[in-house]
Amino acid sequence: MQVAKDTVVSFHYTLTDADGNRIDSSRESEPLAILHGHGALIAGVEKALEGRAAGEQFVVSVPPEEGYGLRDEGRTQRVPKKYFKDGDRLKPGMVTVLQSQQGVHQVTVIKVGATVIDIDANHPLAGKTLSFDIEITAVREASPEELAHGHVHGPGGHHH
Repeated sequence: MQVAKDTVVSFHYTLTDADGNRIDSSRESEPLAILHGHGALIAGVEKALEGRAAGEQFVVSVPPEEGYGLRDEGRTQRVPKKYFKDGDRLKPGMVTVLQSQQGVHQVTVIKVGATVIDIDANHPLAGKTLSFDIEITAVREASPEELAHGHVHGPGGHHH
């Protein structure tokens, strides 16, 4: 069976940046399981999985436009420290989460003041070309329940 919209694909990945620095990997745990074609992955990885089958291994280079987007230098702002769970422990360069009316966002700390924190609201991987070393471990049809819920159930997926 090939990876296509509405299939469940399980895969291991190792993510590195353009300099070969390892950013993340699933290889020390269970494979990641996603419902293909439902926006669970960045566009470059989703496109690279399309039409492939279990057992395939490949490397895909994902430009910023198909990854986490280009950096927007206008996405820096000053936020009162009280909006951060661990505001007193944050240091420049650290990545933390900020709760806003639009949801939870990963942000990078630029500067910490006495009562405010300057942040960069770009995704930490925005503007970077990324390399994914992927090994597909399984491909199967999604269940009617998974399709209705829009995500995978069971190992590697969502658990209710």
